[in-house]
Amino acid sequence: MSVLIRKYKLATGLVKEERIDEPDRIDRYMGLFEKEDIKKLRAGQKVFIEKDEWQLLP
Repeated sequence: MSVLIRKYKLATGLVKEERIDEPDRIDRYMGLFEKEDIKKLRAGQKVFIEKDEWQLLP
């Protein structure tokens, strides 16, 4: 089962991490990415959208 990890920084400077392991939610989030970004995610690389860091782990 894949896990999509999202790291983001709050206004207070605190870094939070969200682990998304539900296949339906992962599919919805994949709609945010462009084709190149999806290829990078599937290869295990980190992708940045604005200030958020995303990584897909198998």
